[in-house]
Amino acid sequence: MSIARVTEISATSKKGFDDAVENGVKRAAKTLRNVKSAWIKEQSVAVGDDGEIDHYQVNMMVTFVLED
Repeated sequence: MSIARVTEISATSKKGFDDAVENGVKRAAKTLRNVKSAWIKEQSVAVGDDGEIDHYQVNMMVTFVLED
């Protein structure tokens, strides 16, 4: 039997949502052991003064299995 925990993180990228997700999962895996999945809860963009997208942001729920 395994027990898992879920934690919420935010990640950003100048390139796009996919890159923000990849950044977030890679960073979570550096700190958390046994990362198994991520669920994208929210997506948003920040718009600069010039009306262009400045960066993409995702809020995700990361699931990792607790060690015995």
